[in-house]
Order: sequence, then C-alpha cells, then structure tokens
Amino acid sequence: QCTYLEIEQAERTHAVVLSRPAWLWGAEMGANEHGVCVGNEGVWTREPVGEDEALLGMDLVRLGLERSSSAREAVEVITALLERYGQGGSCKEEPVPFVYHNTFLLADRTEAWVLETAGQYWAAQQIREGSRNISNQLSIGREITAEHAGLRQHARSQGWWSGDSEFSFAEVFSLTHQPARMEAAKARYRAGQELLRQHAGHITAETLMAILRDKASGICVDSEGFRTAGSMVSVLPCDPAVPCVHFLTATPDPSRSVFKPFVFAPGLKPVPHVISPTFRDDPAKQIPRFHSVVDRRHQLYRRHQAALELMERDEEQGQKLLETLRELEKQGLDGMKALLGGTVTPRPEELADLFFDCVEAEMKFY
Repeated sequence: QCTYLEIEQAERTHAVVLSRPAWLWGAEMGANEHGVCVGNEGVWTREPVGEDEALLGMDLVRLGLERSSSAREAVEVITALLERYGQGGSCKEEPVPFVYHNTFLLADRTEAWVLETAGQYWAAQQIREGSRNISNQLSIGREITAEHAGLRQHARSQGWWSGDSEFSFAEVFSLTHQPARMEAAKARYRAGQELLRQHAGHITAETLMAILRDKASGICVDSEGFRTAGSMVSVLPCDPAVPCVHFLTATPDPSRSVFKPFVFAPGLKPVPHVISPTFRDDPAKQIPRFHSVVDRRHQLYRRHQAALELMERDEEQGQKLLETLRELEKQGLDGMKALLGGTVTPRPEELADLFFDCVEAEMKFY
C-alpha cells in the first residue's frame, strides 16, 4: 500500500532509512543497506499533471530504494513502475491539490544517475565524473543514456520537436512560460552548480552540508512560509568493505540543525524521537482527504522548534546553542573520518546505536 495506490509486492525488499513527510508512505530522500541513495524534486513540464491519484514521486523514491541493489537498478525499477502506474495525486497535506512531476538524483558506491520525468515519459543520464545537482527543473539535455521507448515519437506527435534537430529532453519538454515558483528554481540550480564548481576535486561531507545551509542562494529555503524540511548527506566509499555513512538532520532548516550519522548495522536500535505519531482517523487516509489537521511533529522536531524560538528571541543564547550543536555535529564527522580511514574499528553494537545516541545527545542539549 503506497500513499494512494496499492501495487504488487516484491518478493524481497532491502532495509532503508527514509526522510519523509509524515502523512505519506514514500520519502523525499533516503538510502538502503547496499549504499543506494535516491532523492527527488518536483517539476512542471509540457505534459499535464494528473490530479487522479497514482504513484507520487516520493513513493517512487521509496520503491526504488526498497527494490534495488544499485543506482542503475533503481532507475529501472522507478521507470518500470512509472510506465505501469503513472504519477499523480496531491503532494501536499492540504484540501487544494498540489501536483507535480518528478526528477530524481540516484547514486551508489560506483555510479550516479539523474532521472527526469514528464508524465509517464522519462530520460536518464549517467553521471560519469565531477558533480551534478537538480532543482525543480528539467536539466537533462542531449546527453541521454536511457529513455522511454516512445519519448521522441510522443514529442513529434505533440509538435514539440521536428525530428530534424538534435533531441534535448530539457528543451523539448520544458514549459515555454514557467510558473512563477519556477523562476527561483533556475537561480537555485545555477547557484548549486557554482558552489559545487568552487570545490571541484575536493568535495567533502562538510562541503555539501555548507551548500545545503546556503540561504543567500535560496538552496536553504526559509521564506514565504516555506522552510527546507529535512537534509541528508551520504558518504559512499568505493571500497565495499567500508560502511556507507548517511548524515540526516531529521529537523527543518539545516542552517540550525545537526547532521547526525547513521550506518546500517545488525540490530539497529529504533529511534522513537524521530518517528512521527500515527492517528487512528488519519485525515490523509479518509475520503475526502485533508479536511482536518493533526500535529505530526515528532519529539526531536518539537524540541528543535523550541530551540529555534530561543535563538530568535535571545541572540547571545542562540549563538551559544548553535556552537554546541556544531560541536556535536563535528564529533559525528570526526568519528566518520576515523571509521572510513580505518583508524578505529567500532563494535557492531556501537554502529547499531550510533544514530540513536546522537539524537539522544541533541535532545539533551535542547
């Protein structure tokens, strides 16, 4: 059972860690036990968005992670499900539907891909070197590695492409006049490219955390009632003997959040402080949907919000708290470097408790 649709079950699914809106089944980003990472962004294209309930892009993120042992396989899983079931339905917990199509960033220890969709149509690009970002717009041009079998024929039948020029997915399927909200996406996309370019050849976990915290570029959103909801940075070593380390905030606004390390290990300790409450009569599951409001904040979120209010009210105290939180984050980063560098070999139970212990420490600081 996904957010709106029920689909056939897979014989086996992989362990996953997910960062997701609490009301739905899927996820905005996550990783699995094989080091596959997937995240998505909403896009608007020439293909009409479907208000009929189908698979959400966020459902596809989770399905890709649960059913794939590589980034390439995740592309295949997501595109097969997209072609079979379509994408559609509201992506927001509000009575007025908010509908979009999706782009995906996928990576594992050895490969990285961008997958972009317009309705049931799609194009994928394998990223072979350097860095790549996505941000609420189509970005795959002529460098297409794989595509929907009927993609070009559909573009010709709609009169979007003559067949004479070289085919560019972004040029053919992007809207001529973007919605107002898309204008900011262009600036964010360019800023992301530039910030990555500045660190070319020496991008670290800290580099990516700093980019995700960048408010001037609009990458860290904190305006017009929107706030970046959750953030994640994954370190995927090429050596399969070394574990992947996934840093998750589990709280909004990374500029005032702690990236906490998570490692897949046997006997993982559950972390109830970052699991949102469930409701017997959930407004997301009742038809018509979203006609009442429930408080889905988990315990860490509540404490984090109270701390944000303190930061805004008392600058000096707020600065002290922020420094304490950064110190906690630094301990996690230093631990990761020791783990990846082979200077320490933690016991499996230490890895299983790692994320739990970091959340506990953050709760105590608040």
